Amino acid sequence: MTEFGERLLIDVPRKSRSSRFRPAVLILIPLGSILFQVYVPNFVESLSYLELPLLVTVYFSLMRRRPVSGSFIGAGIGLVQDALSHQPLGMFGIVKTLVGYFAASVSLRFDVDNLALRFFLSFFFFVFHQLFYWVMVRALLAQAMGFDFAQTLLFGLLNAIVALPLFAVLDKLKETG
Repeated sequence: MTEFGERLLIDVPRKSRSSRFRPAVLILIPLGSILFQVYVPNFVESLSYLELPLLVTVYFSLMRRRPVSGSFIGAGIGLVQDALSHQPLGMFGIVKTLVGYFAASVSLRFDVDNLALRFFLSFFFFVFHQLFYWVMVRALLAQAMGFDFAQTLLFGLLNAIVALPLFAVLDKLKETG
């Protein structure tokens, strides 16, 4: 294996890898991201591509490194987002639950403090989120919804670019000790 590949794999005991956050951080950051998602695009339409609740779900799931916690984080953020938006209740909840579970599962195997991996995972989970949401709307709601793959890739790239400084700020909110 290459030196870069070995640095991505985790060799640290599990207990020391999981990050802890204050309860206020775990409540206020997701709530702020959801409020941003629901209200800011009404005033600044060019920010409608930004999926902050998804990025927060990915971050907290990666840092907690527990698939069950990631699932609960995703479900909570998704359901609150559904409740505050004009979407059918449960659609974002289901999709973000899966994102939280898979992000936490990935973090068990790889060093998620690596910037390149964070960028790739943010991009991947944005595309996964959009694709799975599209499948859910078509399958569960039987609604015709278009899916522009090129636009999704572009927005995924933009969200991944935003994720790096967002994750750096959120890293500063971790509990020490």
